[in-house]
Parts: sequence; C-alpha cells; structure tokens
Amino acid sequence: MTRHVTPAIFRFRLLLGTEAGFGPGKADLLEAIHACGSIAAAGRSLGMSYKRAWQLAEELNHCFRDPLIEANKGGSGGGGAQLTPLGLDIVARFRAIEAKSATVLAKELRAFGRLVRAPDDTA
Repeated sequence: MTRHVTPAIFRFRLLLGTEAGFGPGKADLLEAIHACGSIAAAGRSLGMSYKRAWQLAEELNHCFRDPLIEANKGGSGGGGAQLTPLGLDIVARFRAIEAKSATVLAKELRAFGRLVRAPDDTA
C-alpha cells in the first residue's frame, strides 16, 4: 500500500537585502518577546541561548527602518523588553503572508506530498 506524505508545514523566509532574512524563527522570537516581556526569557522559551536571542534581537533592530524591540536595562527593578508598534506590525504582516501563502498553495502542496515517499515505505 502506498502512503502519501502531506506537507504539514509551509515555511519560508523573506530576504532583506543581501545580508539578512526574516522568517518563522525570528517571528517566533518577536512573539515570545511580546509574551514574555524579556529577550532572555523569550530565548529560553524557544530553547535558545541568551547570547543567540540577543544577537537576533540586535539584528532585527538593525534590519528595519526603526527598531522592532525596545529593551530596558536591568538593575534593582529588573530589565525587560517589548515590541515597538513596528515590531507588532512586522509580526502581523509576516503571519498574514504565511497564512495567505498556505491557502493559495494548498493544492500544490498536496500534489507535492503525493510524490514524497512516506518514512515507513519500503524501497
């Protein structure tokens, strides 16, 4: 019996010039910063190191015309971070692009999946 694989996830990334990209991982990080109120906590929630989360946050802030993330310095009251209005807009636009793309490509993705060997098919 031949089984077909249905692609469960359609993931893509947008190139921002020649040096940077924006994809689901960075969108996930922005959403986690929004939910956690901290870059470090957002990174932990995604299984990402503190250093990597901060590197990505800095990259995101430099790729767009204005920063996406505002970070507050730590101290006795603790630090924190939040998305700027542009950061919230970028995430919403990217998620809308993902949803629309998946809808438009659903038929082709199903057809593609019929051509992929299922993991338990024997050769």
